[in-house]
Amino acid sequence: MAKRVFVVVLDSFGVGQAPDAADFGDCGANTLRSIAQNQNFHCPNLTRMGLFNLDGADALLPDSAPIGAFARLRECSRGKDTTIGHWEIAGVESTTPLPTYPNGFPPEIIREFEHITGRGVLCNRPYSGTQVLRDYGEEHLRTGALIVYTSADSVFQVAAHESVVPVEQLYEYCRAARAMLTGKHGVGRVIARPFEGTCAEDFRRTARRHDFSLTPPAPTMLDVLSGAGLDVLAVGKIRDIFAGRGVTEHFPTSGNAEGEQTLLQLAQRDFHGLAFVNLVDFDMLYGHRRNIDGYARAASAFDQTLGQLLPLLRADDLLMITADHGCDPGFLRSTDHTREYVPLLMCGESVRAGLNLGTINGFGAVAATVCGWLGVSAELQGENLLPRILQ
Repeated sequence: MAKRVFVVVLDSFGVGQAPDAADFGDCGANTLRSIAQNQNFHCPNLTRMGLFNLDGADALLPDSAPIGAFARLRECSRGKDTTIGHWEIAGVESTTPLPTYPNGFPPEIIREFEHITGRGVLCNRPYSGTQVLRDYGEEHLRTGALIVYTSADSVFQVAAHESVVPVEQLYEYCRAARAMLTGKHGVGRVIARPFEGTCAEDFRRTARRHDFSLTPPAPTMLDVLSGAGLDVLAVGKIRDIFAGRGVTEHFPTSGNAEGEQTLLQLAQRDFHGLAFVNLVDFDMLYGHRRNIDGYARAASAFDQTLGQLLPLLRADDLLMITADHGCDPGFLRSTDHTREYVPLLMCGESVRAGLNLGTINGFGAVAATVCGWLGVSAELQGENLLPRILQ
């Protein structure tokens, strides 16, 4: 029987401040604690998998008989963003954080982008993606100048109205920015942000966002698995994060709900290899917006999906649930990601139930264990947990 692994990244689902949280200004951050006692939080399946049996996860009572093995992972890379977090999950650690621009991009970068596109630039500041349309969208309509903004993450975002800049033209501008932003200005992602509407009151982003990512600096588990002839099925923004490298089939999604349905569909499909799923709404809609109620509801919705997924697992399947960083909706000192441990919850017919692996250094344990489960030799950064979790 073909072996399958499902790795589900609950984007930003941290489980408590990491030992170096002070270096990032994140002392006291704890995403799980912020949502677990909210009235909208109801996650019996995550609890059964050992979520509250993790070291330090004391917001609710632990399960008396967890159905799988579990650990909390400490990030080794010097960063707390989506790109670096996913690269480390895939077996590549980053010793240098990706550049961020709390004061906007340097004048020389903006001048070069204006020269390449033949258009002016508006904003050039860290900004909320919805507020920037209200504040600059009408001027963009009048002048045709591009709205360029960033965030606490390593991103160069370009917003344009679809009637002013056709989507394919916006993509070309972003490809040019991607080629320009290298070396010390090698941001993690260049993001095309098309929008529509008639005025500040009704501007809205469309579903035609596209990310142009920095290429991983070394082979990842996606490269290793696809190179060995196995399937690598990327759900959500996984393909964008890895610049398409190592992906054999891509399933774009509009958010958690579509991603969760795709996960259930893949669980009923024959494949041999990895289904790698990112559920972005935790971070994008609720973490950064410091929306505890919404975050708790999203966790509960995923838990219902998990209840449907568990009976679909086959004898040779491995399910791994983890995260790429924190983004504590109860942490009010900033709206940035938070430097936290992340969970690793694992179950499958051959996985030892109730096994607490404690704290493990490196998100790369996910990659090494995936490759071990699928029988593929790999030189990746991370501990292969297979010898410890097999019954």
